[in-house]
Amino acid sequence: MKKTKKTAIVIGATGLTGFALTKQLIKNDNFDRIIVLGRSKTGLQSDKLKEHIVNFDKPESFAKYVKGDILFSCMGTTIKKARTKENQYKVDVTYQFEVAKTARENNIETIVLISAAGANPKSSIFYSKIKGQLENKIKELAFERCLIFQPSVLIGQRTEKRTGEEFTAKLVNFFSKILPFIRKYRGINTAILAKAMINASLSEEKNRTYKLDEIFNVN
Repeated sequence: MKKTKKTAIVIGATGLTGFALTKQLIKNDNFDRIIVLGRSKTGLQSDKLKEHIVNFDKPESFAKYVKGDILFSCMGTTIKKARTKENQYKVDVTYQFEVAKTARENNIETIVLISAAGANPKSSIFYSKIKGQLENKIKELAFERCLIFQPSVLIGQRTEKRTGEEFTAKLVNFFSKILPFIRKYRGINTAILAKAMINASLSEEKNRTYKLDEIFNVN
């Protein structure tokens, strides 16, 4: 029996992981259509790729495009870029939840979400707290399949320089080789993370949260 090819919807495709993910989806023969929703274009070219510029503050601007098989939710920002906690919450939680809710209303069965190591809705650390809140809100939507990834520092070619993050990732990766308990905080290349997300989306796994060590082993 011939396998049915899938349609992927991606948000956050101009970000570090989202961009790597979209490139891999284009090359993956299991997908014949990739729909990207964003505030700017990725610059990628493919007959399989369709990009829509949308306003995430207005769900009606993207609702008709959120139709397919798998939603890959890769949005995220930093407090430095967002400038305020309110803006960061909007990008990291509100926008992703609204797209996910629309996806569920449009009968999309699978969501693959990038969260973060240490995500906890009760955390005293703002970033960890909102990531935990997002996870809970997504789970409440009751997708048939909800796959959550919790990477640590992301490593890849960024358009903007994040010297602090890059230094921390190198430091943690170095010490993780001699201090095993640090391994759970080591950085992960976005190409590896993107591949794991795609592999998980094509697996029979129903609902699962992948910790950092588990991400490296999703084949």
